[in-house]
Amino acid sequence: MTKCLTRARRRRGFSLIELLIVIAIILIIAAIAVPKLNNARMHSQEMAAIRQITTIHQAQTQYYSQFGKFAESLAQLGPAEGANAGPAAADLIPGDLALGDKTGYRFTVTPSPEGYTVTAVPVAFNSSGRRTFFSDQTLVIRQEWSAEVANAQSEEIK
Repeated sequence: MTKCLTRARRRRGFSLIELLIVIAIILIIAAIAVPKLNNARMHSQEMAAIRQITTIHQAQTQYYSQFGKFAESLAQLGPAEGANAGPAAADLIPGDLALGDKTGYRFTVTPSPEGYTVTAVPVAFNSSGRRTFFSDQTLVIRQEWSAEVANAQSEEIK
């Protein structure tokens, strides 16, 4: 009868050692998976930034065809406050992009003698992105694999 009681007590649940082993295994798996997940997230945000630059180029082309000049800021490409779009707000890009921050990157458009330049810089370098991007009216997108802002001499993305 004592053997039956001893067996019954052992079968009630897991021992502390068993639970600690399971927790240790879960922590090891998490330690392996989290860095890979962060790298995948950064890569997807970098690809999204490149797509946003392409969107800005398309909006600049439309803006130029409507108003005879390139927009000097993202706000000029963004949504209009009132009902009618115009040169101050042409409603060619989404509002969040017009504010300058989207998908972990900060975008700026500045006028240049030849047309315009676009830069995209990670909001938190090595967290939201590892690269900075530059482009202009030539539509060539360039990158820097450092916190330094990409420019016209940076490596071209092919």
